[in-house]
Amino acid sequence: MSRAFVKEPDGDQAETDLPERPQSPHPNYITLKGLEQLKLHLNELRQQYSVLKNNDDNLSAKIDIKPVKAEIGYLEKRVDCAIPVNIQEQNFEDIRFGACINLTDTDDNHYQFTIVGEDEVDVSHNLISWVSPLARALIGKQSGDLVTWERPIGDIELEIDKFHYKDY
Repeated sequence: MSRAFVKEPDGDQAETDLPERPQSPHPNYITLKGLEQLKLHLNELRQQYSVLKNNDDNLSAKIDIKPVKAEIGYLEKRVDCAIPVNIQEQNFEDIRFGACINLTDTDDNHYQFTIVGEDEVDVSHNLISWVSPLARALIGKQSGDLVTWERPIGDIELEIDKFHYKDY
């Protein structure tokens, strides 16, 4: 049969619903600031969704609305299951969630990382997830301890110079 007689999907049918973004299997620990930022981002997406919904006669808006709706659903679940951690209530004797850690490797390279929730990770600001291999190696340790940072490009040994807690 010729393609000339096959009905092409219109704007409503052009894209099927996006698959649901999987949630992490780990508890959703998050700093108070991180939860605030997550809620702010969710509200921004809801406003964007509202604008797109009001332009639903526009084909571009019909296409753009689906990923926004999917992201809203994902973030709503993340907020609902969030376990806020007040950094100031941590035990400051060893490294835990929210700690900012200064490290040195055997080549005298210096690193600084802050352990945060999965939704707060920002490599450009040295914010690492509490479930990352480095954070798992650091949690429970103290200044002067040695840890191994397991990396895909090769493991390195790090010494913990110092750590402190701050609201990043």
